[in-house]
Amino acid sequence: MGQAGCKRLSQSLFDYKTEKYVIAKNKKVGLLYRLLQVSILTYLVAWVFLVKKGYQDIDTSLQSSVITKVKGVTFTNTSELGERLWDVADYVIPPQGENIFFVITNLIVTPNQRQETCAESENIPDALCYEDSDCPPGEPIMAGNGVRTGRCLQSGNTQRGTCEIFAWCPVETKSRPEKPLLGKAEDFTIYIKNFIHFPKFNFSKTNVLDTKDRDFLKSCRFGTKNPYCPIFRLGSVVSWTGSNFQEIALQGGVIGIQIEWNCDLDKAPSECNPRYYFSRLDRRFPGNSVSSGYNFRFAKYYRDEAGVEFRTLMKAYGIRFDVMVNGRAGKFSIIPTIINLASGVALMGVGSFFCDLVLIYFIKKSNFYRNKKYEEARSSHAGNGKVSVEQMQDLQTVEA
Repeated sequence: MGQAGCKRLSQSLFDYKTEKYVIAKNKKVGLLYRLLQVSILTYLVAWVFLVKKGYQDIDTSLQSSVITKVKGVTFTNTSELGERLWDVADYVIPPQGENIFFVITNLIVTPNQRQETCAESENIPDALCYEDSDCPPGEPIMAGNGVRTGRCLQSGNTQRGTCEIFAWCPVETKSRPEKPLLGKAEDFTIYIKNFIHFPKFNFSKTNVLDTKDRDFLKSCRFGTKNPYCPIFRLGSVVSWTGSNFQEIALQGGVIGIQIEWNCDLDKAPSECNPRYYFSRLDRRFPGNSVSSGYNFRFAKYYRDEAGVEFRTLMKAYGIRFDVMVNGRAGKFSIIPTIINLASGVALMGVGSFFCDLVLIYFIKKSNFYRNKKYEEARSSHAGNGKVSVEQMQDLQTVEA
C-alpha cells in the first residue's frame, strides 16, 4: 500500500487539470451577465482611468513656501493718538511676511501707563471689596491687571469699592469703539507669493507670472484675466467669504486663504495652475456675543526725561489671515496602470460569480443547471479503466 501510494503521488505531479465550462442557453442570465460586464468596464474606463486617473503615479508630499506683503496707508485723528498716518509697519503683525499674519483694524488705546498704585477696574469681579481685609496684600487679582496692596478704595458714599493694586496705571477701562479705527483698510492689498515643489517628479512652480516687467505687480490685480497676479484687495477677500468688512473690522475675525495645486504632469507645465478658496474660519456668534471676534494686547514702551519707563497699551482688533497650501501631482506610470487593469479583470470574475448564483439558486430550472455544473465522481472498477467519448468532452451545451 505504501509503495502504491507513493507511485500514485509521483504520477500525479505530472497531471494537468483544466476547467470544464457549461454554456447555459438562458437569455435572462446572459443579458444580466453582459450588463454586469458593461457596468464594470464603464466603471474601469470612466471612473478609474478618466476621472481618478488610475494610470498615474501620485505625489502628495507637497513642499511649499509662502511670503506675504500688505500695502496701503490711511489717516486717523483720535483723542488718544492725535493725528496719525498708518502704514504697513504700524498695522501688520508680524512684519516679516509669514503665512499667518494679522492686520489691525480697530484699537482701544490706554496711553501713559506707569508702574504705580491705582484702583482696579470695576469690571473685574474679583477686585470688588467692602473693607481692607477683602484685599490681602501681595495676592494677584484673577483675570485682573495687578497685585493687591491691602487697601480697599471706595469712591463717594458707596460701601462697595475696588482693591488698590500695583500695576501699569491707569488700567484699561475703555470699551470697544462703535466704528473701526481703520475702516478704510478694505482698500489695502495683500500680496501672496507661493513656491511649490513636488519632490517625486522634481517639479517646481510659483503662483507669480514669470516676467521681466517691473511694473507688472504694481498695477495688476487678481482676477480671471490675471490668475498669476496674486495681489488681492482686502475688502474683496472678506466679501468672498460671505462676510461684511466693516463688521469684521470692528470686532475682528479669522480668514482662511487656501491655495490648491492639482497638477497633471502628463500635460504641459502651463496647465498646472493654482486655485484659490476663501473662507471665514472663526465662528460667528449672533448679536454681541463675548465669544465673537479676534483681539489681543500689545504695548509700546518709552522713557521720560528722568529715565522712568512708561508705555502705551493697545488692545488690537483685526483680521487674522491663515494662508494654507495643499496639492497633488500625477504622472503616467506603468505600475499603477497594471494594478488597476488587474483589478478590473478581477471584477469581471465577480460578475461571473453573481450570475452563477442566479443560475443555480434563483431561477425555476436551478436544479437542472446545478446538476450540469457540478458532477459527482465515484470510484468504480466497472469499465476496466475505459472512458467513453462522452466523458472526455470538455465543453457541454445546456439548453433551457
